[in-house]
Amino acid sequence: MTVSELKHTLRKDYKYRIELHAHTSPVSSCGAVSPEDMVELYHQRNYHGIVVTNHFNRYNIERFPEFSKEAYIDSYLKAVDDAKKVAEKYGITVFVGAEIRFDENPNDYLLYGVDRDILSVCYDYFSKGLEAFRKEVKLPGSVLVHAHPFRNGMTRVSPELVDGIEILNLHPGHNSSVALSTRYAYETKAKIKTAGSDFHEKFHLGCGALLAKEMPTDTFELVELLKSGDYLLEISGETIVLP
Repeated sequence: MTVSELKHTLRKDYKYRIELHAHTSPVSSCGAVSPEDMVELYHQRNYHGIVVTNHFNRYNIERFPEFSKEAYIDSYLKAVDDAKKVAEKYGITVFVGAEIRFDENPNDYLLYGVDRDILSVCYDYFSKGLEAFRKEVKLPGSVLVHAHPFRNGMTRVSPELVDGIEILNLHPGHNSSVALSTRYAYETKAKIKTAGSDFHEKFHLGCGALLAKEMPTDTFELVELLKSGDYLLEISGETIVLP
């Protein structure tokens, strides 16, 4: 089998394209695209699923000082619901995720397998830090992935505190040192390796994806897919990566 034939076979078998890292306005202050417009854009790039991983951290709370905890979570989930309303007409699945940052440092962690109750728990642990969160909170239906661990300002954490590594953060405006992230993931024997566009603006739409044989129906089925390891990664709709 030639490389071209292999690529064709892989694309035929792993035909579902899922964005694992996407931000929207107004929940993420750095997001320049509304949830509705984001779905329209991903439909144009033939994506089947999008995980909305808006920033969930202290800074976002301080942007809305009038918000209570519940009001903040309501606002967070509304962006996902707004995206889902548009996605229905295209047959796109929108998943709720979160990019969590604890108060202790600028590290970001992508949480997959998210609902209102889990967001509420995460909120309560902002001040306690990653180690306390991982030791005290049991979330068997979720996974925590260290986002862009070699971007400037990031702090290495014990590999036991995360379930995986985002080896390919493809935001074109940041140097995420993807080679170092990939090497680190293999050296630490990370069970889960992901890729994502880190979508914020139209110009870096669809830079990365997960390719799956079957389409998960909700955020917890997505977690099972990640745990299975039976998926491929993709760069900019062309290059296939075996994680």
